[in-house]
Amino acid sequence: MAKERILVVEDDEDILELLRYNLAKEGYQVATAKTGEDGLKEAVASPPDLICLDLMLPSIDGLEVCSRLKQDHRTQAVSVIMVTAKGEEPDIVSGLELGADDYVTKPFSPRVLLARVRAVLRRRQRATAAETDTLHVQNLVIHPGRHEVLLDGKPVALTWTEFRLLHVLARRPGWVFTRSQIVDAVRGPNYAVTERSVDVQVAGLRKKLGPDADYIETVRGIGYRFRE
Repeated sequence: MAKERILVVEDDEDILELLRYNLAKEGYQVATAKTGEDGLKEAVASPPDLICLDLMLPSIDGLEVCSRLKQDHRTQAVSVIMVTAKGEEPDIVSGLELGADDYVTKPFSPRVLLARVRAVLRRRQRATAAETDTLHVQNLVIHPGRHEVLLDGKPVALTWTEFRLLHVLARRPGWVFTRSQIVDAVRGPNYAVTERSVDVQVAGLRKKLGPDADYIETVRGIGYRFRE
């Protein structure tokens, strides 16, 4: 049985070949692109399970590529690992807030990259296997298998992270989750993301819920909960 499909978007030919060779050696199906534009076209034409995405790309940079991927319903569920020479915290936080799942800074060990790839894909598989039942809460219908949310019967377009956040809270109405617990539930434990990004995701989710934004309640000094 073939392993998952991975798209590598990288303009440096040596690094591109290094990634392609090591991923293929592990049995993954590998596609490649050298520009942000080509990466987006390939991702839409044949959505992969995961994208290894360089941030410093010509024309359209990696952050913009990530943003477009997460805004497109055809690719918003695709996992993204940022591969970049930029190790500064603002760049990392920006990518994570856009919906990236992890990051690796150059220069990197192929073994470290493969470990990160396996970890992200395992989280994706666990989330898919454990959370496939449709959830009905008041006038909301949440369908994990289809990555679909209906509000009063009308679809609500959410990013992968917003969807996971809503699903985590709605499964346990009235239960208070700290920001740290939300990070762990949405992305897995020990994930390098600031608690501030949780507030950013909640704000985006509330905006998309419109008049029903008060489903997501702030518990001052603690975190958030879904209204009972």
